[in-house]
Amino acid sequence: MRIKFLLILIGLLMLASSLPSQSCFAGKPVVYFGIGMRYHPIVMYERFQPMMDYLTQNTPYRFELKISRGYAETIGFLKEGKTQVCSIGDGGLMDAMLKYGAVPILKPLNEDGRPFYRCYFIVPAASSVHSLSDLKGKRVAFGSRHSTTGNLVPREMLRKSGIKTEDLRSFANVDYHDAVARVVLKGEYDAGAIKSTVADRYKKHGVRVLAASGELPSVPLIVRKDAPRELVKALTGALVKLDRNNPEHRKIMENWDLEYQFGFVPATAADYRDLIRMFKAVPNGCARGCHK
Repeated sequence: MRIKFLLILIGLLMLASSLPSQSCFAGKPVVYFGIGMRYHPIVMYERFQPMMDYLTQNTPYRFELKISRGYAETIGFLKEGKTQVCSIGDGGLMDAMLKYGAVPILKPLNEDGRPFYRCYFIVPAASSVHSLSDLKGKRVAFGSRHSTTGNLVPREMLRKSGIKTEDLRSFANVDYHDAVARVVLKGEYDAGAIKSTVADRYKKHGVRVLAASGELPSVPLIVRKDAPRELVKALTGALVKLDRNNPEHRKIMENWDLEYQFGFVPATAADYRDLIRMFKAVPNGCARGCHK
């Protein structure tokens, strides 16, 4: 464990030494940008630090990453004021909005230039399963219990297909979308539910899309309900002006996390009204069970 820790630390120090000097931005007020641990720590910095550098260079603030261990800690940091803005993933969005009044401000665009994504059920490419109804008696992996596309939406998709969890041979919730794809590829589960952006990455590794949900509003960047108006305006302005069709802008975003490489549009709480309604309506479900 000590060797692994030292290797991670060395990697982070090497990464930091390769970043542009921040001394000229030292006088700017710091804004902490919260995000949950989705990948290895080094990968987290590789994918998200370039975005922080851009925001620091293009706003009156100095943005610093604050990485948390999961959805609950990410929400906790925002609630306690340890972060002012965060990328919470779909897992904690409902909790952050309904329990703590977090405000969505920006929606990332997909590769088609639209602020939507989908939930996919995936199976191994050679699987004999060809419809949701074929999942009766099968093993299914869901995402985190708090995940919208990993748990809430796929359970609703199964319900509409006439399948209850009791009809499955077995099911389990795993922490991350990537983990769902991996257990399906390993043959530990016959199918899994993940968001489309992750599924697209794993198609080349041998997964096939079994079923897709309708369009869902992309997972937004959110701020505290008392976030300064000046901060929201600066952050929104810096990201909305980026245009994927502009070669210079595309180069700026090429090293950002894939979810953020296509630009942003403004978001409002009203964009998530249908998801909130679903969250509250699942029988004996998310509002009173998974997300209680």
